[in-house]
Amino acid sequence: MKQYLEMNQDLHEYILSVSLREPKILKKQRDIVSKMPMSAMQSVPEETQFLIFLIKLINAKRIIEIGTFTGYSTLWMASVLPQDGKIITCDVDEHWTSIATEYWKEANVFDKIESRIAPAIETLDQLLDENYFNYFDLIYIDADKENYINYYNKSMQLIRPGGIIAIDNVLWGGSLINPENQSVEATILRQLNARLVNDNRITMSMLTIGDGLTLVIKNS
Repeated sequence: MKQYLEMNQDLHEYILSVSLREPKILKKQRDIVSKMPMSAMQSVPEETQFLIFLIKLINAKRIIEIGTFTGYSTLWMASVLPQDGKIITCDVDEHWTSIATEYWKEANVFDKIESRIAPAIETLDQLLDENYFNYFDLIYIDADKENYINYYNKSMQLIRPGGIIAIDNVLWGGSLINPENQSVEATILRQLNARLVNDNRITMSMLTIGDGLTLVIKNS
């Protein structure tokens, strides 16, 4: 008996056909962005829909997103937040976030989103300086891999007990198991994965959705 499911294009398309509930404006945005340079940076819809599931499951109202790009996942998360909910989204590239802003306004979620244009480390440090310890319900990490360990360490201070940290790209295209891949990104991700499995402060699960998604619950 096989211990894992072999995924192919036909099976993936079937799964999407019977599970994906992507709003029209998000599909429109995803289709347009898919034709742009660096489109691979956009979160896949099934992963973002899973984040929405988690947001509803824990009744999240306060979210940090580390890495905005064109704001696809930001928009979807904001759309399910209550009126007093807020997402702080971090990025350094005003070009991409300006595209994001257009869609946020079109979807009438702009008021729920606070876009901070600065290195994410600086934004997280500022939140800590403002005493937002143990405050946020969900933090989504999907930015430069070189800083993933730093993002995780600071997120653990910002997330509330019982809150969720979701970390994207933890399998790096499956290349992490290749010892010849000694890139900075692969090395940092290996170090982070090894750290998470031994971190007694958390309950965690690694999923093969998208490019690999690790979920971390901060223990009480």
